[in-house]
Amino acid sequence: MAVSEPDDRKKSNLRLGLILASIVAVFFLGFMAKMVLLGR
Repeated sequence: MAVSEPDDRKKSNLRLGLILASIVAVFFLGFMAKMVLLGR
């Protein structure tokens, strides 16, 4: 039980990291597109 716990935690942390990274990427792309559209 104690040996498999870090693996589950690592998987959950990796999943959380991917979700946060995707959210940040979406916001960044949206911000860049907004700047480009407003710039023109």
